[in-house]
Amino acid sequence: MSISASYPPAFQRAINNGDQTEIEPALDQDKDIHIPVIDLERLDKQILTEACKDWGIFRLENHGVPLELTSQLQQISESLLSLPFEEKRELFASVNSPLSYFWGTPALNRSGDALKRGGTQASNVKMLEGFNVPLSKLPVSTCDDGVQHSKLEPFRVLLEEYGRHITRIAVSLFEAIAQTLNLELTGDRRSELLSESTGLIRVYRYPQSSSVEAEGEALGMEVHTDSSVISILKEDETGGLEIMKGEEWLRVKPVADTLIINLGDMMQAISDDEYKSVKHRVKKKDRTRERHSVCYFVFPQRDCVIKSSNYKPFTYSEFEAQVQADIQSLGTKVGLHRFSPKSPLFL
Repeated sequence: MSISASYPPAFQRAINNGDQTEIEPALDQDKDIHIPVIDLERLDKQILTEACKDWGIFRLENHGVPLELTSQLQQISESLLSLPFEEKRELFASVNSPLSYFWGTPALNRSGDALKRGGTQASNVKMLEGFNVPLSKLPVSTCDDGVQHSKLEPFRVLLEEYGRHITRIAVSLFEAIAQTLNLELTGDRRSELLSESTGLIRVYRYPQSSSVEAEGEALGMEVHTDSSVISILKEDETGGLEIMKGEEWLRVKPVADTLIINLGDMMQAISDDEYKSVKHRVKKKDRTRERHSVCYFVFPQRDCVIKSSNYKPFTYSEFEAQVQADIQSLGTKVGLHRFSPKSPLFL
């Protein structure tokens, strides 16, 4: 089986025809940058404060996730994503499986189904695919079918273990960040603002191109901010993550055995805009290689009310519904601007 046969048909046509994937013009010449580094074993609150305020993103060292676990997870993820397209769709189509397969867009609903985009992006297919994994549902049997179960069970077991490690990290970092903001959180309030039950993992694959001489950089994921409180990324050595700082695009180089932490919209709102939800995108410079990554997102409880001096009070459920409505009608996320009285987009 050729590599392209594992991709969705729309990807195969683009690859086999040598078509150029969408290129998004940079606002400035992008360049490599070293983002702040946080050592989880010796957490420096001053460095953490500066990273959250000035960058909205940092690299995490000594995170305690076993290297063998991340290596095994990457191997089995790549193996599953390399299956023929129709087999992947059938494998994750079981009604008993909490895992789902998506392609062509990173915009998904709570169930992991792709959202239909409106506006100018209605027919715009992004060159990425992956699996959506709600961690709270992983203890459920992946499938009653013996063949499917045998393929997904090792993946489920690894995801459960990885999820425990990554959730521990998210809670520790959130509590440390809350301290830098002088937020007095009771146990109940902490679990409302960062609800472990909402944690989900998305495994991404960005295809290669058969056109070795293709010019430019392939846009795998458009400019966006995460709707999460905290997002935690584990990427391979291919690279491609870019962040916006000021009016400049900066390329974040991969570093082995580290995690990338970025703050989402909910953290920005919780901090009264003192900390930033970083704008980022994925652009592959090397089109001849696939890019694989695993990202964890965690959110507030759905009925948690977010109060901020810069936004009208809203529940996370209201925020999520508005984001999905904007994507379906406009083709893009508006986000926090919808809830700011100072914005012309205010509801």
